[in-house]
Amino acid sequence: MSAPPPALVLLSGGLDSATVLAEVAATGAPVTALSFRYGQRHAHELGAAQALAAHYDVARHEIIDLDLRSVGGSALTDSTIAVPKDRDTAASDVPVTYVPARNTIFLSYALAWAEVLGITDLYVGVNAVDYSGYPDCRPEYIAAFERMANLATRAGVEGTARLRIHTPLIALSKAAIIQRGTALGVPYALTTSCYDPAPDGAACGHCDSCALRRAGFAAAKVPDPTRYGVGA
Repeated sequence: MSAPPPALVLLSGGLDSATVLAEVAATGAPVTALSFRYGQRHAHELGAAQALAAHYDVARHEIIDLDLRSVGGSALTDSTIAVPKDRDTAASDVPVTYVPARNTIFLSYALAWAEVLGITDLYVGVNAVDYSGYPDCRPEYIAAFERMANLATRAGVEGTARLRIHTPLIALSKAAIIQRGTALGVPYALTTSCYDPAPDGAACGHCDSCALRRAGFAAAKVPDPTRYGVGA
């Protein structure tokens, strides 16, 4: 049996990307991971990404520096915009934690690096079920980006390779993701999801991401290893 092709995984340090990393690692594929220091409110998720990369012994983990604070427009990159707390996560509006074009930017860097490395399989942990309503997490967006990517690369134009963007979690509930990851032995205690953690990394328990994570563990009937702060 031939070895699985090498994979490039976008690794944020959160629950979803950790599950994707575990799935890919379980196939025996050589894994390269990519994370971003993009001017987000805190560095805890990057610490989590580094811990996960070490846990899964990825071949290479690169952290790319961007500064989306100069663009602003999001509570995650602009400290003057408050992170919403106790919001109805079923609301249809796009919340202020949406970072304009973030996935487009991240996937573009991933596309560039994959072409340099000769990797044709990109994995991203986007989800369009239990999520905050971000437009760049929808299946139609991912499909459109993949089509564009194969028009924008030398390999695609020359017909020597076709880039594929894999989104194994996109149609799963948060509970189903957690159950899947638990079966794979994902160390969820290493992950962080909170948009507005305490300086020591303790989760606030009230932002959209905390609410979805907490509800997911409860629905999955899996103990929640998240370290919540006082009052969470």
